[in-house]
Amino acid sequence: MTIPSPASPAAVPPPRRPARPAGARPGGGPARALQRVTASALGPYQSAVVRIGFAATYLFFLVREVPNRHELYGPDSPWHWELARRLTDGNDAFSVLMWSDSTVWFEVVYAITLLSATALMLGWRTRTMSVLFMVGVLSVQNRSIFMGDGGDNVVHLMAIYLVLTRCGQVWSLDARRALRDARRAAAGLPPVRDIVGPVLWVVLGPVLVAATALGGLGGTWWLPALLWVLWLSAAVWWAVNLYQPAGQFRALLDVLANLAHNATLAVIMAEVCLIYATAGWYKIQGTRWQDGTALYYPLNLDYFTPWPALSDLLGASGLMVMVLTYGTVIVQVAFPFTLFNRRVKNVLLVAMICEHAGIALLLGLPFFSMAMIAADAVFLPTVFLVWLGARVTAGRRRLLSGLPGPWRTRERAGAPGTPGGENGSSGSAWSGAARDGGEGGTEEPRRGGGGEGHTLVG
Repeated sequence: MTIPSPASPAAVPPPRRPARPAGARPGGGPARALQRVTASALGPYQSAVVRIGFAATYLFFLVREVPNRHELYGPDSPWHWELARRLTDGNDAFSVLMWSDSTVWFEVVYAITLLSATALMLGWRTRTMSVLFMVGVLSVQNRSIFMGDGGDNVVHLMAIYLVLTRCGQVWSLDARRALRDARRAAAGLPPVRDIVGPVLWVVLGPVLVAATALGGLGGTWWLPALLWVLWLSAAVWWAVNLYQPAGQFRALLDVLANLAHNATLAVIMAEVCLIYATAGWYKIQGTRWQDGTALYYPLNLDYFTPWPALSDLLGASGLMVMVLTYGTVIVQVAFPFTLFNRRVKNVLLVAMICEHAGIALLLGLPFFSMAMIAADAVFLPTVFLVWLGARVTAGRRRLLSGLPGPWRTRERAGAPGTPGGENGSSGSAWSGAARDGGEGGTEEPRRGGGGEGHTLVG
């Protein structure tokens, strides 16, 4: 019996492609773009930095003003409760501080705002804490609208936007919990029973019902609608994850959440561009900005000179004042036009961050600068953010290596690539983000899990 010799590669005919139906076209740019915005929540690292930045900004502000809280927003404020009530009635603004003029109620709201800012910064129950953070920010700021600066307006807007984003995909306790559940599922173990989520949902529900019935949600329609949609959708998420975790309805919910996140991220980017464009063009119309002397005047005002010697040194140099004045205008006007050129955009982004750091140092406006830097972070390249996260992790590990044994063991167990890794990320998640992220600033790492815990108000 003769065994036939294997055919040479040249003798094997290539596989034939299936015939394309008449009129059919290969998937082009629009199809890929639609798939991209519906299949994943883009910019996970950028949205995480925005979440951490704005939560930290308002947290530090509230902590700094603890000794002055009654005079700024409480019962001892010159803008007393009755004036605030008249103003909120006139402009349909929302503030839970208008529900009562009691000092105890003010302290409760102030404490809840502090705690929600802390939890949001850490990424614990991100969806719920983002709602409480929004309510706290709106309540405190609308109580005394004359106490603040331009940074407050940015925090005000971003607190609303964060509610619609999936900003807990990375660098959060929610991401750690989601990865833990995914690993248990891969090992055939049941997920850890969630108690906190249902408790939060049950506690917040009657508050929302009472506030709606008593007309305590302001005079606008969008805020009650937003709060009710979020509260009801949390129950839907919980039920679907419990009974149909791999069903089509679960996939539909993911698509809707991704669309809301990506649309909100685009709005945040447009908001930052609008801020810089309007600021730059208004500066062009000012005579002091035109002749290059605008920076000189705030450097000689006592209110804006926390370091008089440094301000005097900078203000004494006419060339430096002119360069910084013109440079500020050029960077602000040019930035929106450079978004499609990564290299130029990144250079101007560094210049703007340095500009805000200088404002914090020279003019004594740290919270305004923190808010603007946090807003600028939405344009930071993913590769840089992944690198920065890795450096922070390495620094933390070196810092904790000198602590007693239990802390060293816990840190070793939390290293990336091992169970319970940094922020719930595995080694593959970090490397995947570095490979796929590029410099576009919106690429999602290829990782499993849902980011934020899809539990009841979780």
